[in-house]
This record gives sequence, structure tokens and C-alpha cells, in this order.
Amino acid sequence: MSKQLNFASKVIHAGQENEAATGAVIPPIFATSTFAQKAPGSNSGYEYSRIKNPTREALEKMMAELELGVGALAFASGMAAITSVLELLQPHDHVIVNEDIYGGTWRLFEKLKRYSSGLEFTYVDMGNPDAVISAIKPNTKMFWLETPSNPMMRVTDIKAITSIAKDHNILSVVDNTFATPYIQKPLLCGADIVVHSVTKYLNGHSDVLGGVVVAANESLHEKLAFIQKCTGAVLSPFDSFLVLRGIKTLAVRMEKHCSNAEYIAGFLQKHPKVKQVFYPGLTSHPQHAVAKSQMLAGFGGVVSFAMHGEQEDIVKFMQNCRLFTLAESLGGVESLIEQPLTMTHASLDSSHKEKLGIDHSIVRLSIGIEDPQDLEADLIAAFK
Repeated sequence: MSKQLNFASKVIHAGQENEAATGAVIPPIFATSTFAQKAPGSNSGYEYSRIKNPTREALEKMMAELELGVGALAFASGMAAITSVLELLQPHDHVIVNEDIYGGTWRLFEKLKRYSSGLEFTYVDMGNPDAVISAIKPNTKMFWLETPSNPMMRVTDIKAITSIAKDHNILSVVDNTFATPYIQKPLLCGADIVVHSVTKYLNGHSDVLGGVVVAANESLHEKLAFIQKCTGAVLSPFDSFLVLRGIKTLAVRMEKHCSNAEYIAGFLQKHPKVKQVFYPGLTSHPQHAVAKSQMLAGFGGVVSFAMHGEQEDIVKFMQNCRLFTLAESLGGVESLIEQPLTMTHASLDSSHKEKLGIDHSIVRLSIGIEDPQDLEADLIAAFK
């Protein structure tokens, strides 16, 4: 039934059934590592919680329906989810990555997997399909998209890139953390795999670390489930319970995140201390038309901007904020402020940061669900 529901109803009911033994409306926390078997090798569908746990399974069913996939897998962190997707590859396989990505993803690719797994990575502007085609090699096996990107808020045309991937028999993976399935459906646009840091908007309360992978077909889901079974980086039952609780308010939260972000982006555009605002909901954004075509319910809650001033001016501005907490991460109900150069993207090589325009002037805001006028007043005071 839930597959026919609208999104605001799906986040309440998708994949959720009353617990069989007691009729509990909310899936309970099954805090057990193992399950009794009827006979050797004969079980009720559960044998060991690393392989499958009823609480985690409820979250996975929910995410599969929200992202329109055949199956989902919940991991202990967003980085654990990304690492597991890379396990689909073989040594010396080549991955084409959009050049503006989260610093932790770049660090995993460049500082670990390039050496531990012998993978090759090429970073291109995926807003230019010709550049993507030119970067394809005989050993290219995966495209890695992050849209909108972190922190410069670039938008990639998912349909255009996944079409190239299918033409060349290449897997396409989309990190949908910033947009969430409320706004954007990458599998519907042709992607093979969607990844999320559920730490962010899906949980929404800054109290859980987690990740999720959603597969477009059964073959990929089975391969990823086997990888998860082998590596064991699973989300705990308690954290799965918390994420499910968070998802139930995803629709109403995202509506507020988006409207607040549009309000703050408009305010920043007019402020004399702001050089440029990066937000796909603004008509001045270079990929606004693409964003409008695939971000169907808003433009997200993250706003980045370039500020006039030296490093000490930017630091003082961030420290002067009271409602905006100076902290990494995003997607919680509270508003956060950070400087990518020294925080979330500090691990990037200086040349890569320079190419992307990530310098001391760039500030990233995660807009919460507070009153937008209070957020505006906080920024006005901090600018002074």
C-alpha cells in the first residue's frame, strides 16, 4: 500500500508494520546479537544481527521505498556506506568523480583506497558531460556524483551523466545526502546506487552516526548485502530506531529547511560583506535550471557564501554567531556554521581546494528549522 502513498505519508508508514508479538505501533529495538534456530541451519529469517536485525531491517525497508529502490542496507556511518560501495570494484578499476565532493570522501579515495585497493580516481566537472566522456578509460567502472556538491553547491544533471554511464556499462553512484529523497530521486533519474549519510537530514537531530545504501536492482543489492555481511559495519538496533524516528518528520523538516535556506540566501545576496552566494534555489546559480528540473520539492537547507575579509575577520564572524553553532556536520534541526577550508575540507590537497575556489572566504551554513528572522538577526549581529 505504501508505494502508492505521497511522500509525507510514506515517511510515516513505508516498510512499517505493527510488531507481530505485541502489536507495537513503532518497531521495537531488538537488542540481541543472535537468534534461536529451529534446527541447525533452519531459522525464522534471522540468525545473527550482523547479517539481519529486525530494527535495522525496518529502516532498510523504509529507505528502499523512499528512494524507489529494490533494497537498502544501513551502515554504521556514511563513510562505512561509501567504503562498502567501493568494495564492488576490483584493484586497478577507475572511478570518475565530480571534482567538488565532501572532504571525507576525497580523503577515503585519495589517502586510502588509491593505495590499499589500487583504485584510480579522476576528478572532473560533471556539469560538463563532454569532460566526463573524455575521462572514460577502458578500466572505468564507476561514476561518483554528489549533487548538490559540498561545499560549493554545484548541481550535476543526473540523467545526463547516468545516460553516459549506461552507454558505457559503467555503474553510477549518487550521494543524495544534501537533497534527501524528499527533494531528489536519483534512481528515478537512472542511477544504479544511492548513498546517504543518515547522520544528516534523514536522522535530523545530530545524535546518530549512520549511513545507508540503496540499490536499483536485485543483483546489486545482493552483492552489497554480501559485502555488509563480510565487513560488518552495520548500524546498531538503537541507532536504527533513532533514525526511523527522525525520518517520520523528514517531510515537515525538509519543507522548513528549504524555506529557511531560501530566505537566508536572499538576505545574504544583499549584504555588503558577502561577495557571492552559492545556493541552487537562486536564479543567479549557474545550474539553477538543472536544479529546478531534478530537485522537485525545494533546493535543500545548505547555503554557502564567500565573504569579504581576511581569515581573522571570517573567524571572528563565525565566533560571533549565537544561533548558528560553529561545528561540522549539517542537516540537524539546529543551524550550524563552518569554514570548509579549515574544517570539513581541510584534508583536500591545497591545489584541489584552489581549483574549486575553497579558500578562507568560503563559509558554509546548515540552515536549521528555527524562525528565519531570528537566524537573519543572528547573522546581522555577527557581521557587525
